Amino acid sequence: MIADLKPYAEYKESGLLWSPIIPAHWHEERAKRLFTKMERPVRDDDGVVTCFRDGMVTLRKNRRLAGFTEAIYELGYQGIRRGDLVIHAMDAFAGAVGVSDSDGKATPVYAVCQARSGANAYYYAFIVREMARSQWILALSRGIRERSTDFRYAAFGGQRVPFPPPEEQAAIVRFLDWATGRLERTIRAKRKVIALLNEQKQAIIHRAVTRGLDPSVFLKPTGTPWLGDIPQHWEVWRVSHFARVGNGSTPSRANPGYWTKGVCPWLNSSQVNRGFIDSADQFVTAAALRECHLPKVAAGSVLVAITGQGKTRGMSAVLGFEATINQHIAFITPRVPITTAAFLHLALTAAYLQLRASSEDAGSTKGAITCEDLKRFKLAIPPLPEQDELLARIQAETRTLTHAISRLAREIELLREYRTRLVADVVTGKLDVREAAAKLPDEAQSETADEAVDFGDEAEIIDEEIAA
Repeated sequence: MIADLKPYAEYKESGLLWSPIIPAHWHEERAKRLFTKMERPVRDDDGVVTCFRDGMVTLRKNRRLAGFTEAIYELGYQGIRRGDLVIHAMDAFAGAVGVSDSDGKATPVYAVCQARSGANAYYYAFIVREMARSQWILALSRGIRERSTDFRYAAFGGQRVPFPPPEEQAAIVRFLDWATGRLERTIRAKRKVIALLNEQKQAIIHRAVTRGLDPSVFLKPTGTPWLGDIPQHWEVWRVSHFARVGNGSTPSRANPGYWTKGVCPWLNSSQVNRGFIDSADQFVTAAALRECHLPKVAAGSVLVAITGQGKTRGMSAVLGFEATINQHIAFITPRVPITTAAFLHLALTAAYLQLRASSEDAGSTKGAITCEDLKRFKLAIPPLPEQDELLARIQAETRTLTHAISRLAREIELLREYRTRLVADVVTGKLDVREAAAKLPDEAQSETADEAVDFGDEAEIIDEEIAA
């Protein structure tokens, strides 16, 4: 059905820089003519509604994500009703726009808009997200720094937007609910397969770095639960006894002297998802190194992500060149030649769940692995020649799994790109979906809040799964 979509018969110039042409029978209208800004009082039983970057607007409790901070004083909170178009003024540039699926309340940073007759809030949520994807909202921003955007109701209301006939708006929403739902389910299924493959890979690695290659070798107890019994000729080392451990910082983005014409690679925590870091896309100056207490981390060190609620925390990667890092990464630089960087990375990969557990502060989520945690952490270290043999064996045993994971990840990337392009083409009138929408079964509808996928985090999730 998607493959059969065709363009409209006639087009006209729109005057919209982010969508220069629209179907000839569509009109344009100021958003303020289509929506009314609401300023409702808060009711006693209203829960907190949050607008996420993937376009979901729902009660915070529905999302089942950790890491939220509750406000002590709810100053200026406003009422939200199901069906309202909600725009996160400071995060709209990143896609935080959608239609609320619940009654509730929200901070004054949200623009809460009620559709007038003829306007479909779901269609215009797609439109504003397309304005974000095309970077039009970012271009309109009055902020002086990235992530300091300001797209409040006045900015939204002043924008000219496409105005298809109301029945066509409904057809577009119906079709996109159906099409994106199918794509989302396919992506989710592939992610589940990746997770299963990574479990197999993790099991192979864990056994190799705690038991070695010879199943008949004599074992000895370590007294460390996650290590258990290890080969008798291996040694248990605290990380601090053979390596230096530390972390970095983020120089102020407001100071161009720290970033302009920077020469020293600066890495953030997303880099650990790569497994081996051989390039950088951000650089800081000598002044930043000197004034912001940034460490120079030697090539051959292992980096560990130490913060975050997602899967990145606890993951590690080998650093292939000298660089500096931010505060969300710790470096482990061997100073006693008892292990290779490759084996150290592998041992930390096997210890991923244990590293995560070390950041669970007496059962409540700290969301951080400290440098002291890493210094105290114990690893089983075999002789150097045996480390090379273990690496070769693990690579051989996991090669097929690694290839399958990479192939699935690439398929997911392509599906995500296709979904983005499809939505953009449909909501701006490049593809006519009226006939296709009319043929959809009655049960075609959008996913519920419980079923929806966090597409804002999806790229990070996939990268993490590849590196697992």
